[in-house]
Order: sequence, then structure tokens, then C-alpha cells
Amino acid sequence: MNSTPHIRFPAEWEPQSGVQLTWPHANTDWRDNLGEVIPCFVAIAKEIAKRERLLIVCPDADAVRCQLGARFDLENVRFCTVDTNDTWARDHAALSVFADGKPTVCDFTFNGWGMKFAANLDNQITRELVRQNVFGPGVRYRNMLHRVLEGGSVESDGKGTLLTTEACLLSPNRNDHFSKEELEAFYKQAFGATRLLWLGHGCLAGDDTDSHIDTLARLCSEDTIAYVACGDADDEHYGALKRMEAELRAFRTLDGKPYTLFPLPMADRVIEDGQRLPATYANFLIVNGAVLMPTYGSPKDEVAKAQLQKAFPDRELVGIDCLPLIKQHGSLHCVTMQYPEGFLR
Repeated sequence: MNSTPHIRFPAEWEPQSGVQLTWPHANTDWRDNLGEVIPCFVAIAKEIAKRERLLIVCPDADAVRCQLGARFDLENVRFCTVDTNDTWARDHAALSVFADGKPTVCDFTFNGWGMKFAANLDNQITRELVRQNVFGPGVRYRNMLHRVLEGGSVESDGKGTLLTTEACLLSPNRNDHFSKEELEAFYKQAFGATRLLWLGHGCLAGDDTDSHIDTLARLCSEDTIAYVACGDADDEHYGALKRMEAELRAFRTLDGKPYTLFPLPMADRVIEDGQRLPATYANFLIVNGAVLMPTYGSPKDEVAKAQLQKAFPDRELVGIDCLPLIKQHGSLHCVTMQYPEGFLR
């Protein structure tokens, strides 16, 4: 008898029970920018709570309630009080799968993107959510702490395809003692995948993540990918993104057809302390009935919005100013983690 469970890693566009935000506070890297970044988090929180459960992870729930304001409708909000290092829920939160049809949260090790930053508290958040009964009564916990993996590094179509980058999953500061073949076999087993689509090219200046897929190319449906394109031959990203585009054009869907590709503009340069920051329109979040997309105060915001509307014709497109988030080298998708229907209480 085969005891290996059948596992399915749902796509982000499937129905959701809620989204996690891990809130900024004075002991995070936001300490000098709280006045700027908290309104951004409030704007994201407001749009999520309109549509589904919002789970806010924070050390001080009363402080966050004050920051949300008296007019914020808390009916759809749940707080989980726990100490945190930082705010990047995409990478320290659990990844959700269905194992033999049962909702299961997979708790991988988060090591601060290859031991670049402290992550000792963030790496315990999922276990604390389980302890505080944040998940539904039928949700199982799966200990995957023997492997390092961040949610921003993998995309799923819900049908067995994973989209990822070689630069991140094969980086020596994560799982360096495994070969590409060994890692591919592991992720196929862990997520019930039948194939991995590996991008060997593509990067953004100022990126701490070693080229997370959610900064470069995103599955929008089983046969559609939105990706960052660069048309300026003088831009430092031009060559790498052109090679990435060629790779995407060569990929095929599960039924052997080319993907429908929607190029997103390369965001205007955002410079902080002389360094270019990784502003990207690919870092959008799909929620129930809508897509929340980052904006950067540029005319390109509307170009990106029009392209994403083509990719998501049946969803509302909501722009949120994410210039404050970029100052810590992340954007909208990076600070959120969705949970499929049936996961959150």
C-alpha cells in the first residue's frame, strides 16, 4: 500500500480564507520609517479586509488597532500577538497545500534570505499561529524545517506546475548541499508537482532575495504569465530581462501550448542613499475578486495596471502606493501571504 499522500499546491487565484500581514514596529528595520510605512500597511489592510479575513501578526495588537484608526472596520480582522523580527510574511509564513484533500500548512525554515538578516523570531511565527488556534480545526501542520524555502521563490498553477528561479533555489546560502536534481525531486514531492519551470535569467538591482520569482514573473492563470520587461537598452537590467523573456517564450503549458505573456513595464528608477531599489510591478497580490498592485508614483503605474487588467479581466485592479515598502527592498506581495479557503478560522 502506498502511504504517500496526494498533495496539491493551490494557485493564488483560487478562493481564499484570508491574508496574513506581519505588522511593522519599532524593533523592525522600519524603526526610522514607521510614519511613512504604516499608512501603506493600513491601505493594504483595508483592501484585504473588504474582501476576506485579515490576519495581523504583531507584538502589540492594541498599538495596531490605534494605527488602523477608529473608522477601520475590524469585523474581518484577527490579531495574533507574537514577537517578530520584520514584516516579510511572504517569506516567513507557511505555504498552504492540500494533502489527500486535507488543508495543510507547510512550515519551512526561513533563514533571512540566506542568513543576510535576523530571522529567529519570524521563523517561529507559523508554530505560534498553530498554538494560538489561528487555523481551522481540520488544518494539519507539516514540519518542513529541514529545508529552507521562502514563499516568494515559488509560483504554482494549482495543476502541478511550479515556476521558480535558479538564482534563488540553487543559491549556496540556502540548501547548498543539494544538487538541482535533488532539489527538484524534493519540491515535486513536497508540493505534488509534476514539473518545475526554471528561469535561469532575470534579476533586479537592490534585491536581497537572490531573484525571487514574485519580483520577475507571475502565473496569472494556468496559461498566462505576467512578467517584467525592459525596453531600454541603456538600463542595467536590459540583457538579463531579455534573456528571461526568451525563456518564458520557450515555456509550454501542461497541454503543450505557449503561454500567453503580458509584459509589465520596468518600473522607474527609485534611488535611496545612492542605491537603486527593486521596484517591480510583478509584486502584486491576488485576493478574492481583486488584484492589489503596487504603484510608485509614475505614469508607468497606469501602463502596468492596463496590462494586469488584461491578465485578470474578471477582477478589480486596485493600486496601492508602495514607494515606502521599496525603501526596505520589498513590495506588496512580499509583505502578504494568502491562505486558501478552509485554512483560517
